[in-house]
Amino acid sequence: MGLIEMEIAGQDWKGMLCGCGSSAEHLALDLLRLAGRAPMQEPSHVSLEEHVWSAVVLWEPAPAVTSVALAALADEVAPTVRDWFLDLLQRMVAGEGTDWESARGGPDLPELCRDLAAQGLWLLYEEVMSNRSLEAAGTAFEILTVVEPDRARLQRVREIAAEWLPVCCRTGLCDDDRRGRVLDR
Repeated sequence: MGLIEMEIAGQDWKGMLCGCGSSAEHLALDLLRLAGRAPMQEPSHVSLEEHVWSAVVLWEPAPAVTSVALAALADEVAPTVRDWFLDLLQRMVAGEGTDWESARGGPDLPELCRDLAAQGLWLLYEEVMSNRSLEAAGTAFEILTVVEPDRARLQRVREIAAEWLPVCCRTGLCDDDRRGRVLDR
């Protein structure tokens, strides 16, 4: 069993309400397909839009999906799969609101996802510094701009990795200082 399977198995998917209105149980298989760990064994892109995230809100399974995405970054996965999970993680940390049903229960899903992603800072830094792909380095750096509280460290990495970061990351156009504002209070 790999890290992805272990993290998926540790979540209570059946007890979560999916954005589609059903139990989130089907998301476990969707994430396995995305990772290439489903019965077919071939990675397959699966959209989790309107199940875990939308342009406006995150749904209850978002923190569990964030944890699985971090596990994927620590696991041995194909470059395409790594890109898919980085994209998914970026959508989780960029969330702006919590669905109405979950919000009644109290959790701020976007903040919870950002807190979880911050636990994987070194996975994200490794992705940037590995220079495996421009797309992956850029996505990981953009996630870091949301979750990294140490802005000086982020700036040092920007300078070191400037040659292989996209222009928006090199220039600071992608920066999100949400964490910086929170820490300055």
